[in-house]
Amino acid sequence: MLTLALASTGSVLALADTASASAKPLSTNQQLSPQAAGASQQAAPKSAATANRIYKTGRLTNVNCTPGSLPRGSTAAYRKFLTRVMNCLNKAWSSQFRKAGMRFSTPRMRIVTSKVRTPCGRWNTGADAVYCSGDRTMYMLITKTQLRQPFALGITRLVAHEYGHHVQQVSGIWNYYWAARARASKSTQLQLSRRSELQAECLSSVFMSTMRGKFNSSDWTYTVDWFRKNGAKQWPQNDHGRGPTQAAWMTRGYNAGTPGACNTWAASAGSTL
Repeated sequence: MLTLALASTGSVLALADTASASAKPLSTNQQLSPQAAGASQQAAPKSAATANRIYKTGRLTNVNCTPGSLPRGSTAAYRKFLTRVMNCLNKAWSSQFRKAGMRFSTPRMRIVTSKVRTPCGRWNTGADAVYCSGDRTMYMLITKTQLRQPFALGITRLVAHEYGHHVQQVSGIWNYYWAARARASKSTQLQLSRRSELQAECLSSVFMSTMRGKFNSSDWTYTVDWFRKNGAKQWPQNDHGRGPTQAAWMTRGYNAGTPGACNTWAASAGSTL
């Protein structure tokens, strides 16, 4: 079981400067499916991760995503916002997979107001979102704190991060990852986990790059800076990368705007610490 942190207050479309130092971080969680843990998970060569065809598709398709505003205190509005972001991600990534000549299926999204048990296991403490590879579903948790202080940019980034794990799943990257983890030492497992999480973070930032001009740039700067300072603090072991490392991959994905910029599997060990 793996988890990932995220900054959470401000605006994507409405250009209000609502980010603040008191914004509560959101956390995401990547779960191992029973299939991935067992013999039914089809192993793949390392090239499935290091030389995946998705890396050669150029800039992520700009689908003119406009998820709209996110008012405080409304669960219904929050649900609609998550659905709009999901629709944007579906369009962008389905187009990208067509460029690669690869089969693609969209993930499911289940919006919950309390922590639930997924087919991959129990919900990790502190996580605000989960992607389960067993049912290819993104579980998005709406909390009272998020309703009181919604950060549209941060929430969009959170959804895009979970979607990044789905991209890893359907592209075959995870076929290598889970098989490699199953036979790895503890230290190597942590390194593999970092490569997976940092890639999902980078892919999320690639999507965010298509939304330049639709949110306050200072909110993005704030979010990256939050990760740089706090991104690794809540984890008892280094399975997500250090804060500066997370920020570096976020910046790399955002500036390049291409999945190919997010090839953490071919990157040096030092750049994934």
